[in-house]
Amino acid sequence: MSSISSKAGAIFIPVSNILHARDWYCSILNLEPNHEIIAGHLCCIPFDNNGLNLVLDSKIYNKESLYKNPAFHFNTDDIHKAYHFLKQRNVDFVTDIENGHWFNFKDPDGNLLMVCKC
Repeated sequence: MSSISSKAGAIFIPVSNILHARDWYCSILNLEPNHEIIAGHLCCIPFDNNGLNLVLDSKIYNKESLYKNPAFHFNTDDIHKAYHFLKQRNVDFVTDIENGHWFNFKDPDGNLLMVCKC
């Protein structure tokens, strides 16, 4: 029997400026940007499920480490409302809403992210 759990604990995202990234990610998640910066380069933003954290990390940042494909997606119940919300925040969209179900956009560093109706 394996002692490794089948639950993920964190998703790491390489960012160039930890303070700016924390503020930006908190703004698109509608959270207060009061999450602690750890060791000068990490910020853990808890997701509302199973203890999963979004970990912003400026120590692992370089142009080669950026997500060129989404490694995960943010869930939404209303894809049009989510698109409009991010449009108001002037995010860099890569796609429009596709198949009425998902869209891609980039964070300020160029990481490709996805929102998907679940």
